[in-house]
Amino acid sequence: MDLTFSVPQLILLVGGLSGASIIAGIVAGLLGVGGGIVIVPVLFWLFTLTNFPAELSMHMAVATSLATIITTSISSMRAHHKRGAVDFELLRRWAPALGIGALAGGLAARFFEPAVLTGIFGVVGLLVALNLFIPKTLVISEHLPGRVTQTAIAGVIGFVSSLMGIGGGTLGVPTLAAFSYPIHRAVGTASAFGLVIAVPAVIGFIISGWDVPGRPPLSLGYVSLVATAIILPFTTFFAPMGARLAHALAPIWVKRAFAMFLTLTAIKMLSNALS
Repeated sequence: MDLTFSVPQLILLVGGLSGASIIAGIVAGLLGVGGGIVIVPVLFWLFTLTNFPAELSMHMAVATSLATIITTSISSMRAHHKRGAVDFELLRRWAPALGIGALAGGLAARFFEPAVLTGIFGVVGLLVALNLFIPKTLVISEHLPGRVTQTAIAGVIGFVSSLMGIGGGTLGVPTLAAFSYPIHRAVGTASAFGLVIAVPAVIGFIISGWDVPGRPPLSLGYVSLVATAIILPFTTFFAPMGARLAHALAPIWVKRAFAMFLTLTAIKMLSNALS
């Protein structure tokens, strides 16, 4: 399928992606997410405002978001590491399960209808936001569980994050906080989760979308290389700025900012899935 865009549509796509990418970069550093919490809904709505195939919009938004998370996470992780906020021991312990779960999500994506992916994004986002909005964040335990349970948790985070097109922070930060993990350290470590999740997830989305018809030119599976090229410079440059802001704010404001972004984007995605 040969997609053609009018000049106004091209301006909308490039301008919308550039603006969203700046916000996504700051959010990535501030909250320890890969920026997908902003990029996925923006990409989806930009695709739907053009003559992009509706059946591909959500899958390509998710896959392209994950591709941008690779470098954004590196930039954010380096900024947090300079402040001693990345727990590499925990990262090594969780990385295998995160990666396997993410690869499984990418490979399974082609079997999910677009409305299912948007529904997953909306429901999980609202649940996490609710937990962060309440005066006292849910605390399950005063310490992390045993290794087997941690492995299971990491696998689920990798799988769901892959299907949502987000880094590990959206689920990783509140999960760690629920086990009384310090919020700034949770944000810093979760920024590294994004890299572990994004690489295998992108591989899965490339494989699962390799022979899907109707994709635009310069696509690898479900990944749009053009959109990725527009987004990456902005998210990579602005992620360290967000990391500096995170360490200048009190933990409660980091939680509230995270909850606000999750609520707004989740409502948008749910409204589309139910329409």
